[in-house]
Amino acid sequence: MRKTASKEPATAASFDFPPCNNTALRRAARRLGNLYDDALEPVGLKATQMGLMAEIARLAAANEGRAPSLQELATRLAIQISALTHALRPLVRDGLVALKPDDEDGRTKRGALTSAGMKRLNEAAAHWATANQRVEAVLGSEAAATLRALADRVASDEFLAAFNDPSDAG
Repeated sequence: MRKTASKEPATAASFDFPPCNNTALRRAARRLGNLYDDALEPVGLKATQMGLMAEIARLAAANEGRAPSLQELATRLAIQISALTHALRPLVRDGLVALKPDDEDGRTKRGALTSAGMKRLNEAAAHWATANQRVEAVLGSEAAATLRALADRVASDEFLAAFNDPSDAG
């Protein structure tokens, strides 16, 4: 008598999974995030909050002091608007970021650091720098630069376009 194929679903153990870039990157991001969170704890910020505040400051400086729109921020950070507004809530609540309507289009909101936000960002910078220097020391300057370059490449619009292009199966 011939055996028929089992109707049982395959288990994960029955597959030979290739290395997963997503899992590796997320695991590394969690580790680095925890290290930077620990470093920023004395100033009461999470690494994601400091990154968001620093990006607001960077974009405003590049635009002659004009606060970035939430859409500009979301695009720059490669996150959805809903995730950005969620991340901004505690910063707004704590008076570190102010959301203001755009002067020309009242439907558009802009995120600006308050004076308290700028002060907190400056306080956090020294703690962040210490953590960043430790990461550089442990990884080595060249590996750290490669890590940043690869992360920037994966976060780029060009990578997304190439990923979504079925003719670029490389």
